[in-house]
Amino acid sequence: MKQALVVIDAQQQLIDGNEQEQSVFNKASLLDNINLVVKKALEANSLIIFIRDKDVAEGVGKGFEVHEAIHIPQEAIVFDKKATNSFYGTPLLSCLQENKVQHLVIMGCKTEHCIDTAVRTATVSGFDVTLIENGHSTTDSQSLTAEQIIGHHNKILHGHYNVDNFSMVRNANEDVFQPIHNNYR
Repeated sequence: MKQALVVIDAQQQLIDGNEQEQSVFNKASLLDNINLVVKKALEANSLIIFIRDKDVAEGVGKGFEVHEAIHIPQEAIVFDKKATNSFYGTPLLSCLQENKVQHLVIMGCKTEHCIDTAVRTATVSGFDVTLIENGHSTTDSQSLTAEQIIGHHNKILHGHYNVDNFSMVRNANEDVFQPIHNNYR
């Protein structure tokens, strides 16, 4: 089965924060877990895709780039997006289809926006999804802490389905490129 790792908005300014925005929750752990799963993706011979949001750092400079602590393999593909949805206005879906990908592993930022949207859109688009429970993050909102937002999404997206495809939430330390979706069909 062909698989892909999709790392969404793991950008320098978004993760580290700036004068207006705090850094994401558990930043060091997030960066470590992204690197761990990138290594696993390489070992599993999976496609590796990074998505960058053009709204971060106004789409330019160091703040816009994938975080400097993340190992970006030479063969990784990078797409830029202008919307919350990584599939909207990008070549992501056609790239996945051309490469006959069936299973996506998703990580990145921010949990309640781009991660939630990507997981849901991917299942509707015909992919089984593994969301890395300790591989996505966000900042506090006016009503919830980042930790609450992350916990809530890990709960509601585990087993989320669109008839034929669904999402599982698994830890970065698990063998996430050995999907377990068929155990639940």
